Amino acid sequence: MSTPVTLAIDTARERLQLALVLSDGSVETEICDIAKGHAEIIFPAIAALLDRCGSRYDRLDRIGVSTGPGSFTGLRIGLSAARGLGLARNIPVIGVPCLLALSLSRPGPSELILDAKRGEAYRQSFSAPGKPRDTADLVDLKQILQVTARTIPDDPMIDIVLMAVFASRARPADFPPDPTYIRAADAKPQIGFGVAHQ
Repeated sequence: MSTPVTLAIDTARERLQLALVLSDGSVETEICDIAKGHAEIIFPAIAALLDRCGSRYDRLDRIGVSTGPGSFTGLRIGLSAARGLGLARNIPVIGVPCLLALSLSRPGPSELILDAKRGEAYRQSFSAPGKPRDTADLVDLKQILQVTARTIPDDPMIDIVLMAVFASRARPADFPPDPTYIRAADAKPQIGFGVAHQ
């Protein structure tokens, strides 16, 4: 039985990561270290990966995409690209939360802590790789490091190969491609710029 040909997209951090799971189960990657500008290079990078693998868009069976937490702009670009391709090709799009994706590279049980800035951290426990024990939440960074006897948070970079393999096997209904923010949006309405009513 062949593996579903799966394109995985990760734009949650200062890197564009792509992986393609081929029908024989092998995985090829395309990784670009960039601080911003995902939107300008994502489709040329996907095209380059497909071309290098001798594949095409019409051979894709599914798409996996990281859903956060992470860079707000980066996440929106990755999610928009994945949803657009899924809609155009009429194939499932699997949303993979970043903490779950990170758990895939930890053998056995794990508790992941990501720096959320402003003295806070994203935290979630897993009973095994890809198996959440609880829901992700926002906690005090200093306090959680003390409780877990750590000095620094976990590395936030996802192993795109492991994420791609996970997406190739996951049930689409269990992993919708919706953004995972955890922290409330920072946007605040501007005041003092309203147009005077006549």
